[in-house]
Amino acid sequence: MLTEDKIIGIYCIVDDILKGIGHLEDSRRKVSDSEVITTAIVSALYFGGHIDNGRGFMRMTGMIPNMLDKSRFNRRLHQVSELLLSMFYQLGHCLKTMSGASVYVIDSFPVAVCDNIRISRCKILSGKQWRGKQCSMRRYFYGVKVQVLVNSLGIPVEFGFVPGCESDVQALKKLPLAVAAESRIYGDSAYTDYQLEEDMKEADLVELMIQRKSNSKRPDQPWVRFIKEQMRKGIETTFSEIKALFLRKIHAVTFKGFLLKLVMFILAFTLNKLTP
Repeated sequence: MLTEDKIIGIYCIVDDILKGIGHLEDSRRKVSDSEVITTAIVSALYFGGHIDNGRGFMRMTGMIPNMLDKSRFNRRLHQVSELLLSMFYQLGHCLKTMSGASVYVIDSFPVAVCDNIRISRCKILSGKQWRGKQCSMRRYFYGVKVQVLVNSLGIPVEFGFVPGCESDVQALKKLPLAVAAESRIYGDSAYTDYQLEEDMKEADLVELMIQRKSNSKRPDQPWVRFIKEQMRKGIETTFSEIKALFLRKIHAVTFKGFLLKLVMFILAFTLNKLTP
C-alpha cells in the first residue's frame, strides 16, 4: 500500500508539472503522457530501469488498466524524452527558488556503457573520447560522466552528461549553475579554475568553494579546508543511492536510449526524495 501511495504521489507531481508548463496532448489518447512518464519512473525506481516489468506492474495493479504494448510504449517514451528533461529542470528551479541563497555541492560519477574488454564490439558508442579514468577506483571505463549539482538535502537540482575523457573543470563550464546570489558551490580539486571562481563571484555573486591541491598557489586555511571536506561528504551518499537503482548493466539499444534511462534514474531518485 505504501508503494502505491508513493506512485500516486509521483503521478500527481508529474501531472501538475505538465499542466503547469502548458503541455497539450490529444484527448483521444487512452494513456496520457503523465501515465507514460510515471510508468518510466516506476521502472527506474523499483525495477532497475526494466521498462517491461514497470509496464506489467502498472497494468497488474490496475493503476493503468489500458497500458500500451511494449513497442508502442517505447515509442511514446522516446517522444516525451524532452519532457523528462523539462520536468527535472522545473523541479530544480523550484527547489533553488525556495532555498534562496543556499549551499550546493557539485561532483561527477562515471557510467560505463560496456566492460573494457567489449569496447571493440560496442555498437552504442565509438571513439576515444568516451574512454575515461575513475581515479578514486584506479580504473578506466568506457562511457559518460554525469555531472550533478545537489542542494544541502542531497537532492539533484542540475545535471549534465559529458564524454568520459572530458575533465571535470571543462564540464563545469557547461552547466548553467543558475543558483541564487550569495550561494556557495562546493567541489573537489578537479574543478579548480581560479579565473572561473573570480568571474562567478564578480558577475553572479556566487562563491565556488573548491578544495585545493597540495601544491595549490592559493592554499586554504585549515578551518576552510575542514569545512570543504565536510560539505562534500553528502554527495557521495546521493551518488550511491542513485547507482543503487541501476542493474548490473544498463540495457539500451541506442545511445539516446542509454541517456534516456540515466535521466529516468536521476528523475526517479529526485521524485522519490520529494514524495513522503
